[in-house]
Amino acid sequence: MYFVYLIESISTKKWYIGYTPKDVFSRLQKHNNFEVQSTKAFAPWKIIYYEAYRVRLDATGREKFLKSGSGRRFLKKQIKNYLQNGLSDAIEVL
Repeated sequence: MYFVYLIESISTKKWYIGYTPKDVFSRLQKHNNFEVQSTKAFAPWKIIYYEAYRVRLDATGREKFLKSGSGRRFLKKQIKNYLQNGLSDAIEVL
């Protein structure tokens, strides 16, 4: 399984979109243990959203899309819908 994920810095509210071929929660642990160079300055992180794929190429293509302007707009719209339905308390990310 391959995962594309969105995490948010608890302290700065910055977003990071990534991909992992392993368990997404193990990857979050690496972000929070300062093992990922590009995110260690903004730890701790929490998972906001993730998707699972069976094919690596599908996951990496989705990651590339979500990192684009259109992809970020898509994520904000998706998360806003979840928030309106009471599934999260992270309203300040929008």
